[in-house]
Amino acid sequence: MLTEHAKVMKAFAAAGEITGRKKLQKMIYIAKKIDYPFYEKYNFHFYGPYSEELTLRVEELCNLGFLDEVKEKKGGYYQYRYSLTEKGEQFLGHYQLDMPPLDDCMQTLNSQSARFLELVSTVLYFEGLDKEEVKEKVFTLKAKQRYTEEEIDEAYQYIDSLRDLVKH
Repeated sequence: MLTEHAKVMKAFAAAGEITGRKKLQKMIYIAKKIDYPFYEKYNFHFYGPYSEELTLRVEELCNLGFLDEVKEKKGGYYQYRYSLTEKGEQFLGHYQLDMPPLDDCMQTLNSQSARFLELVSTVLYFEGLDKEEVKEKVFTLKAKQRYTEEEIDEAYQYIDSLRDLVKH
């Protein structure tokens, strides 16, 4: 019944605390794109791939007391921090979930900036195109972010390193 919720909780168990809704969205999207079994639907949004389903799932997990959400005022905006609660950990302990180990992947994703994950997820969103076309998309759709060619190359290398993690 709560299989997809449990998968999201497993991501939190692996990553520890995740700061920022945008970062959370990108982490799950990237994990999904490198073959972890997340099934949330994503559309391309202002900050790159975004899933309304994931937003609702996280809200439900907070309402159930499985996830803790802390809202902090940061200058002119609010930032959200999420972590698995003890109740969430207990639930996961009783839930049989057939899923590849997430720890290394989630920890490396969580160590990156939201800005970089936005770039990586955008590159993955357009991965059916050749690299030059992807660069054009990034420079057009993400003009305000001012990504450089070097950062795009770095994103491709990072994606390769993540896919290597999944294989092991």
